[in-house]
Amino acid sequence: MAMTIQVDVAKQNALAELVAHIRAGEDVILTSEGETIAVAKPPERQPTRKRTPGAWAHLGKLRDPDLFLRPDPGLEAAADGPIFPQA
Repeated sequence: MAMTIQVDVAKQNALAELVAHIRAGEDVILTSEGETIAVAKPPERQPTRKRTPGAWAHLGKLRDPDLFLRPDPGLEAAADGPIFPQA
């Protein structure tokens, strides 16, 4: 549950503190002379997607199971070459 704080803009000059409250998940009500002039709320967090085992199973088995285990010939050649190639 989000906490709400109320700030009088005539007395408050620390923007960094307000941003810290919003990042912490608090709603901030900005007032001037007792009148609400704005409400700042943190953005709603997007739910993270969870990995689903077997999500790619419909594509069949990998034709070359060692595909990602073998060295890349292009990277091997670059690693054995000069650090600063001549143009």
